[in-house]
Amino acid sequence: MDDTSSLLALADRMIWITALIATPVLLASLAVGLVVGVIQAATSVNEQTLTFVPKLAVTALVLVLLGGAMLGLVGDFLKDIMAQIAVTGR
Repeated sequence: MDDTSSLLALADRMIWITALIATPVLLASLAVGLVVGVIQAATSVNEQTLTFVPKLAVTALVLVLLGGAMLGLVGDFLKDIMAQIAVTGR
C-alpha cells in the first residue's frame, strides 16, 4: 500500500507542477489573443497572422522571463522522483 500511495502522491504533484508551468504561458497567450480579437472586431481586419505573431512574441517573452523558474520546478521534481526510485528499489 505504501508504494501505491507514494505513486499517487507523485502523480498528484506532477499534475500540479504541470499546471504551474503551463499557466503563465497560457494566460499570457489568452490575454493577447483577447486584446487582438477585440481590436480585429473593432477594425474589421481579419488577418490570421495578426493574432499569431503577437501570441508567439508574448509566449517567447514569458518563456524567457519565467523559463528558469519553470525549469527549476521540473528539476526539483525530477530529483524527488529519482530519490523515490532509489528508496523504492531498496
